[in-house]
Amino acid sequence: MKFAKTLTAAVLAAGLAFSAQAADKMKVAMVVKTLGNGFFDAAHQGADEAAKQLGNMEIIFTGPAKATAEGQIELINSLIAQKVDAIVISANDPDALVPATKKAMARGIKVLSFDSGIAKEGRLFNLLPSSNALIGEKLIKMTVEAVGKTGEIAILSATAQATNQNAWIEEAKKVLTKPEYAGLKLVTVVYGDDQTDKSYREAQGLFKSYPNLKAIIAPTTVGIAAASKAVVDGNLVGKVFVTGLGLPSEMAGHVKSGAVKSFAIWNPIDLGYSITYAAHEFVTGKAGKTISLGRVGTATPDANGEAPMAEPFTYDASNVEKFAKFF
Repeated sequence: MKFAKTLTAAVLAAGLAFSAQAADKMKVAMVVKTLGNGFFDAAHQGADEAAKQLGNMEIIFTGPAKATAEGQIELINSLIAQKVDAIVISANDPDALVPATKKAMARGIKVLSFDSGIAKEGRLFNLLPSSNALIGEKLIKMTVEAVGKTGEIAILSATAQATNQNAWIEEAKKVLTKPEYAGLKLVTVVYGDDQTDKSYREAQGLFKSYPNLKAIIAPTTVGIAAASKAVVDGNLVGKVFVTGLGLPSEMAGHVKSGAVKSFAIWNPIDLGYSITYAAHEFVTGKAGKTISLGRVGTATPDANGEAPMAEPFTYDASNVEKFAKFF
């Protein structure tokens, strides 16, 4: 009888310890622009890697069905009610989310943004995938490698409010003002709202409106794949080239078709890993002038609370198949 009581007490104690451990588990919510986007699926993989490495962390991966600020605001309010420890978010609108994220921070939730930042007053830290200037320059360099230094080019972006795409486009425009690029004419910027069907239609519209178009620059993983398909479907391979930011797994076929000569992207797995590691730093009070990003390195925020992760990497026929196996 004494043994049974002792055993019961031990089981009860173990159960209480397990419950306490579960209650103490850090909850980090990753709110992405939209679900079903391969880039963010890869970022989720990186977040899970960081959580496993750090231990005792739960990742809540979520996002709206369409890339809207309203959808993200609804999710943020739900996460506040769930009392998560941190929210890391790629914003569909830099300003519209601020009231919701300020509310979250007032409740003690650490809010960080990545990929597409929230306005400074609505978050503690923003992790840029790379520097805006380097990305803008990379976009133009890849365009020149594909079509040379003369001809009409267009940009197919995500939403008109997307913080990151707008910053990269402005930097690309600055590069185009240099004398050596005087022969390249940017005819228009159109928006596919990070939706495959709309991006495809926008690309088709560019072909009709600008019959002498030589290149489409798409600084969005959805847009670059949709534009590449439109080039193939329109029998325009060799006449119109597509470049920009894409995922190797989604772009390998387009490189093989000849619609794309090269494209670039940072590793979204590393991005998801880094922002999750940074969230841990803030929740545990370790974040200071320098923030650890684990195996990726460190970040030193500027006056706006932003820091780049790494330079973008170029993919082409020589390496795209290799990386397509990973993301």
